[in-house]
Amino acid sequence: MTASPRYDVPEPDAFTRAYWEAAAQGRLLLRHCADCGRAHHYPREFCPHCWSENVTWRPASGHATLYTWSVVHRNDLPPFGERVPYVAAVVDLAEGPRMMTEMVRAEPTELRAGMAVEVAFRDRVPVFRPRGNDVPGARDA
Repeated sequence: MTASPRYDVPEPDAFTRAYWEAAAQGRLLLRHCADCGRAHHYPREFCPHCWSENVTWRPASGHATLYTWSVVHRNDLPPFGERVPYVAAVVDLAEGPRMMTEMVRAEPTELRAGMAVEVAFRDRVPVFRPRGNDVPGARDA
């Protein structure tokens, strides 16, 4: 019996390997431009703000605020179908970039735009949860 393909795990390449290795260790990295001083995400080999190629990896704080979210009730790709309903979200990282992610350990009815969230990792992939996990009725990732 052949295992079905998974659509939730990364396929690192030479450029993104550092990002995914850090995530496997529970660390979130961002690209940072030495010329304009701005961070960006998703990872690119150049700065999307000033086009400089003088960019490096830097650790991120893991702190963010919830910008928006949507509850996904149906997804036929493995293993997402086993996780429904889940919360697809966009967060504003403390360092500036906006990041697509998944919210965990919170009921959708308890989410609020602007709420403080922090990074967590599931299967080496960054997800976010309410900061301090002090949300009543929170559930595990």
